[in-house]
Amino acid sequence: MASTSSHCWQGPVFFTISVVLAFLAINTALHSPSNHAAVTPTTTPISLQHSLHASAALRKYGFNFMANFLLISPEIFFASPNSTIFAIKDSAFTNTSLPLHLFKRLLQHHVSPLRLSMDDLLKKPQGCYFPTLVPGKNVALTKVVNTERRVEINHVLLSNPDMFLEEHIAVHGVLRPFSTLDTQDSYKRLDPIQASICDANSTPVLDANDPKNMVDWTRIVRVLSSNGFVSFAIGLNSVLQEILEHHRNLTSLTIFTPREFDFMVASSPILERILRFHILPQRLTYLELVSLPDKASLRTLLPENDLHVTENANETGRLAINRVEIVAPEILKFKKFIVHGISQAFTLDEFNNALR
Repeated sequence: MASTSSHCWQGPVFFTISVVLAFLAINTALHSPSNHAAVTPTTTPISLQHSLHASAALRKYGFNFMANFLLISPEIFFASPNSTIFAIKDSAFTNTSLPLHLFKRLLQHHVSPLRLSMDDLLKKPQGCYFPTLVPGKNVALTKVVNTERRVEINHVLLSNPDMFLEEHIAVHGVLRPFSTLDTQDSYKRLDPIQASICDANSTPVLDANDPKNMVDWTRIVRVLSSNGFVSFAIGLNSVLQEILEHHRNLTSLTIFTPREFDFMVASSPILERILRFHILPQRLTYLELVSLPDKASLRTLLPENDLHVTENANETGRLAINRVEIVAPEILKFKKFIVHGISQAFTLDEFNNALR
């Protein structure tokens, strides 16, 4: 009898361990310097301590599979300053052999770059949707029953809400995956994630993936945080909804940011204005900035608060905006946005006055 019992639990445990170790091996190989000539070091905005605490909470509620992945590959779940993880029960994984690269994609479909507690979800209208870490793959809030504190996402019940809550992290348990784990079907489609169930009448929790917003703000926050501009990314993410209320149809951006952004203590309205003061509603390369005449104005996202070229590189070998030098031109360069590193943050008189 004891022997039979022992074999019963060894199967799932060994399966979990083998998948985790295999995933770790493949993930390490894919990210090794020998496979990528130029790899930019990434930093996660979520600390190791938070990963450990979230993993411990998952294990406490019996979500051992997700707890293991969270410890070994936290970058799968924490690719943005905020994260909501919808943890899948262990039983969903015991009889599947989904390829590991599809496992990663499936897991990222269960993570949103927003921090949504159960109370937050209950306040949202039924039918709204929000983004996941898989580009273009949203999930929808398909049922909200406030009296019963019942929430379903993609028609899957949140069985263990608020298993772990921190300032930037929320972890919930779900009864089953949002998409099928049928191995044969997944091989045919080469993607385990089903098409979004959001319809034309759905409303987004965050407009970052709205087609009308040609700039992908979620991607911008993720890229900034993963390339060392964590404080700026966290600040931007915290006021993103307010920025989107004023700027919904931008097609390109220029962002000026220092490595250390010291305005996180500011109130939300002031922080929002300071961040908008660092962003231009057009994409300007370093060469285009250098070609501007001295004292040229640069329109920002903050009305009636322009930046100005105060030192021209053609004349001095340095380019300064509002007397702040651009020390890392085009440090991040993408089709719709570009980031220039500056020696320090721009300041607004109103912020200095507020501190006095």
